[in-house]
Amino acid sequence: MEYQLMAKPDRKPPKKGKRSLRGKGPTPRAEDRPYHKKFKSKEENQRKRTERKRIDAKRSDRKRDYRREPKDHVDTVAGRNAVVEALRAGIPAKELVVAVGVDVDERLNESIRLSQKMGIGIREVERRQIENMTGIANHQGVALIVKPFQYSSQKEIFARAKEPALFIAVDGVTDPRNIGAIARSAAAFSADGLLIPERRNASLTAAAWKTSAGAAARLPIAQITNLARSIDDAKAHGCFIVGLDGDADTTVDSMEIADQPLYVIVGSEGKGLSRLVREKCDLLISIPMSSAVESLNASVAMSIALYAIDRKRNDL
Repeated sequence: MEYQLMAKPDRKPPKKGKRSLRGKGPTPRAEDRPYHKKFKSKEENQRKRTERKRIDAKRSDRKRDYRREPKDHVDTVAGRNAVVEALRAGIPAKELVVAVGVDVDERLNESIRLSQKMGIGIREVERRQIENMTGIANHQGVALIVKPFQYSSQKEIFARAKEPALFIAVDGVTDPRNIGAIARSAAAFSADGLLIPERRNASLTAAAWKTSAGAAARLPIAQITNLARSIDDAKAHGCFIVGLDGDADTTVDSMEIADQPLYVIVGSEGKGLSRLVREKCDLLISIPMSSAVESLNASVAMSIALYAIDRKRNDL
């Protein structure tokens, strides 16, 4: 009997079964499934980001608009009392800025009347724009845009000086209110001019003008490049250089050159005169004090010195 070897049956699963076991790929993330709560949260976050970008872009455009304001608009007086007092003092101004919808009171009414009388323009803007101009949040809805101060030149001041000449200079006085007070005292005692170095000193800002109570309009004021060079020019003009120094042995009362052409310098309240300026002085004078005060305010010291000089000149 013959036996035939039978071939082994093909054990491969049918094609239908193979497809049914085939994988469907990785499971989508929760935020990518339309019916999952994280998908809705993702859409909400995207909407918020879009809205935030729109708001930020709008704010940036607004800031760029504020920066387009002319540079001289940076020098401002803000607040209802400050603005009306500045207008009364005759500060040279170019524009009165009033917030849209601001409450009107007597001070604002007077500011508007004075501005119209002086030919100053009046403009309504948003409150945020006034804050950007002034750097002050509590501006009370009004600000005065001050014109840049028109300085004289040192050459003009020297040429117009009377005899004996009296020039005032500052060295390191950084508070504009001190500059304004010094200008006021210099005008009161008939000084021929005030000289302010450009570096490390305050300039004639709105605050300085206001403190001067209008004296800045009557006194020639120059902004000089270099104080040491100005001192040399004053010496060539025939002036004695006098520096105020709390440690000096000579007092203002015992100064013997008051009747001569003078160039008087005051330093900052803390540091006083700089070393180079002190070395260039022909005379250092002090103000005698009975109490143990370290130093006087720069404007006060200058006022006392000018009074002493004026008294000596009038007694001669």
